[in-house]
Amino acid sequence: MSALTPPRAPARPTPAAAAHSFGGATLVLLALVGIGAVIHEPVLIPSLAASAALVHSAPALPLAQPRSVIVGHLLGALVGYAVLAAAGSNPWAAAVAGGLTLAANTAARTPHSPGCASAVIVVLQTPAPGRFVPLLLGAAVLLVLTGYVASRLRPEAPRYPAYWW
Repeated sequence: MSALTPPRAPARPTPAAAAHSFGGATLVLLALVGIGAVIHEPVLIPSLAASAALVHSAPALPLAQPRSVIVGHLLGALVGYAVLAAAGSNPWAAAVAGGLTLAANTAARTPHSPGCASAVIVVLQTPAPGRFVPLLLGAAVLLVLTGYVASRLRPEAPRYPAYWW
């Protein structure tokens, strides 16, 4: 493609590929809801839905790789708690936390935009870190593992992950 050729949208997925992506993402999100119901804690954290979409529908992207998913959310939580401690819970601080998380993830070579959302959630909702961080980390690991398993269930599916770390 030359510099003058406009980029094209991705090809339309086959019905089987679309069902595979939809099914994998939906099942892991339902599993998070089920785990939350059993332990009486909210485990379906909104930013994880975006991570599930990346892992199950764009498994080759750097944003979807295990290193980015896990470290991206962990850095988001850590930055969120640091900003919360420094500036309190308000939309201005949440915006700063999102931007600082992007910077931290870029520096760590772990691009994962949903991690920025995790930082915003921490600042705006002020969850207890002793509960929130383990739930977020465990859920991120579960997303990665289900992406791995799902990519092997359908022979035509791209293999996930492209790299582990």
